[in-house]
Amino acid sequence: MSNATASTAPPKPFGWRFTAPLLLGSTLNPINSATLATGLVSIGVDMRLGPGPAATLISVLYLCSAIMQPTMGKISTLLGARRTFLAGIVILFVGGAVGTFAPSFGFLLLSRALIGVGTSAAYPTAMALVRRRADATGFGVPSRVLGNFSIAAQVSAVIGLPLGGILVGVWGWRALFAINLPVAVITFVFTMLGVPRDAPRERQGGRGILTALDLPGIVLFAGAIVSLLVFLGDLKSPLWWLLAVFVVLLAALVLWERRAKSPMIDVRMLARNSPLQRTYLRQTLAALGMYTMMYGAPQFLEDGMHLDAATAGLVMLPMSAASIVLARVVSSRGWVRWPLVTGGFALIGAGAVGLFLTGESSWLIAVGMTLLVGVANGFTGFANQASLYTQTHADEIAVASGLYRTFAYIGAIFSSSLIGLAFGAKATDAGFHTMAWVVGGLGVALVLMTLLDRRIPKIAGEAR
Repeated sequence: MSNATASTAPPKPFGWRFTAPLLLGSTLNPINSATLATGLVSIGVDMRLGPGPAATLISVLYLCSAIMQPTMGKISTLLGARRTFLAGIVILFVGGAVGTFAPSFGFLLLSRALIGVGTSAAYPTAMALVRRRADATGFGVPSRVLGNFSIAAQVSAVIGLPLGGILVGVWGWRALFAINLPVAVITFVFTMLGVPRDAPRERQGGRGILTALDLPGIVLFAGAIVSLLVFLGDLKSPLWWLLAVFVVLLAALVLWERRAKSPMIDVRMLARNSPLQRTYLRQTLAALGMYTMMYGAPQFLEDGMHLDAATAGLVMLPMSAASIVLARVVSSRGWVRWPLVTGGFALIGAGAVGLFLTGESSWLIAVGMTLLVGVANGFTGFANQASLYTQTHADEIAVASGLYRTFAYIGAIFSSSLIGLAFGAKATDAGFHTMAWVVGGLGVALVLMTLLDRRIPKIAGEAR
């Protein structure tokens, strides 16, 4: 770092004025995913819908988010990370307003789509802004900041459901959409005050921007992701033709992106960067194991063990608490390799404990199982995120971070089908044991992938 850079570097490059709006913005997508679950029944009653149509409000946000996370990352490389972050907050505000005053279910679908698009801008642009600031100040890898993003995701998962319950109970389901309005305003103002402006961008005509944006690549990517997620979303009666569509669109995407001057996804870089490929795979497997337990265990606790909803929630609480605490411990030290190994063993342990859990078991055994899932999530969440940070260049990190979230969505949606296949009409002991075998197998895969991969650094920044 030069003396000039050192003299102009802020004394605390990652103070709260800079990081707070980025962290807040990054939590809005998972919070909007979680809070709506508490309002589906009320929405279905008011809109005269069944549970199926109402549940599409969750699917719409997942699909839009899976597509738009890397797309917003691409847009940020052209227009600037801060500009794209602020644009996403504006779209979120519009989506919240549409949902608050929606006269029909169609407007609610539009609202959720806008919320998915708007909140998708936050995480990839936040990663780009953090990277830009770290490189400009010679800070190295800001492990504690990356850990804060992992913790923020955990906190949002913890408070999402109870926050949604409070909002619906006090003000009705429209409050689930209205809450985005003040949050969007606060995030926008804090970003304007605390996040430095992007560098002036070169002027170019509309055709130049559209060419650089790679619209054909975005369309092919969107079609491939939608066909895959819809296929994975219902494996009880799979639509095999969708899998064929996915393969065709994926092949077309790769062929197009290899020739594109400004590709949406740099497939040549991704083909060369095998460590990044493995990080995406580890993230998918870790998300699949975590979401399978997070969504499947409460069903078994209530249906199989006959616990009430409040007790089931308390049994799941150690999972979130362990995730938050361990993410802070690991990120403060910058550890990467051994937390991935330990996280894999924790999933193996959770699966093993799950095999001994039955409808007659003590709820304390379930607490031990969820605690192990929390250990796995706390360790792997930061470690995978830090791996991605060190495996990508500054001009690639926005799109790479968006893809990172996309792979997490694939794991989350796959988990819902896995739970459905294991449980069927009712959460039984046999079904839960099947699920436990899968979770344990995912742990074995994570351990082997980490031990056999010599390019995973021991400490964040070691491989930069």
